[in-house]
Amino acid sequence: MKEEQLIIGLPAGSLADPNRGGSLANLLDDAGFPSKGYDKGGPSSFPVTPFLVGWDGRPQEFGAQLSLGEVDLAIGGDDWVQERRLEFKYEYKSEIELQKVLPLKRGSVRIVIIARPNADGSTPDCDEWLAAMLKEKPLISMVSEMPYIALNWFREKAEALGFGDSHNDFSVQKFKTPPRIEKGIVIYETWGKTEAKVLNQSVDFGLEITQTGSALRNYGLVIVDDVMRSDAGVWANPALRDNAGKYDLARMFLLNLYGAIHAENKVLMFFNAKRDQQDSIVQYLGSNHLFGDEPTINEGINFIEFSIQLDAASKKLPIAQVRYELAKLGATAIETIPLESSIPGLDVIDF
Repeated sequence: MKEEQLIIGLPAGSLADPNRGGSLANLLDDAGFPSKGYDKGGPSSFPVTPFLVGWDGRPQEFGAQLSLGEVDLAIGGDDWVQERRLEFKYEYKSEIELQKVLPLKRGSVRIVIIARPNADGSTPDCDEWLAAMLKEKPLISMVSEMPYIALNWFREKAEALGFGDSHNDFSVQKFKTPPRIEKGIVIYETWGKTEAKVLNQSVDFGLEITQTGSALRNYGLVIVDDVMRSDAGVWANPALRDNAGKYDLARMFLLNLYGAIHAENKVLMFFNAKRDQQDSIVQYLGSNHLFGDEPTINEGINFIEFSIQLDAASKKLPIAQVRYELAKLGATAIETIPLESSIPGLDVIDF
């Protein structure tokens, strides 16, 4: 009998690159799933956990692959999953059900509408600007790497402004092919440099992915509306629950990945104290919320060993300060150990 395997969609690009803030390969290592080849661009495999199969791809593709069952879990942003959902809705008249089963706390971006500023350099009021354009032009043109999120935004805005009927037709096509419609909106799908196309007036406006907005400012463009915010996460097709073997593997994968995320910027501190110092140390730990229901204590004959978990990035209570104040209360053998994983319990996984 073939052993069950779980197919994981692994994204190329910024999430995989430790120099661009994603560092997904390191996160997989800390979760207990060391990968081979992923940090080199593939092919990816999991030599220690062969029940996991890596499928190298682009986040743009994973929404469709999940819906078709080609991959079991996939790592990607909310934006690209939403893009595929809307593509299925508008082009294939079907709904796909996908669930974000674990946020990854990385890959945060904004999806925004960009345009040229007013003549005086100010940012146009979105509704006034769009309404004036809709009155003047029966055919609007737009550019985006995410044409169906762009279409959905335009449809909702046009309807709210009273132009739902006059501008209901749409065409998604490659930049810059001749328009296939005479009224409505043409959305040119592009592979980057959206800003240049808007700046050079090749289109009326665009939808862009941005983190800081610095590239937009460099092009002299402005943000007229926020469409959505997106963060990376692990996505699943809820139908995976129907396969007991894969579902169990998925929960194991998610639990350990959660542990690695939960441990980020956390350390475990051990220290000793004499018995007559216990009350003052427990009082200090309690007043600084350094334990949950009760402190973790291992009792010896003359000494007590404490262990606490700390946030290494805390500015309110820096680790160096905690060490010093504990030492002043009599703590000795103070040891600080970085955490690779911290799992509160199975109930952290809601899938």
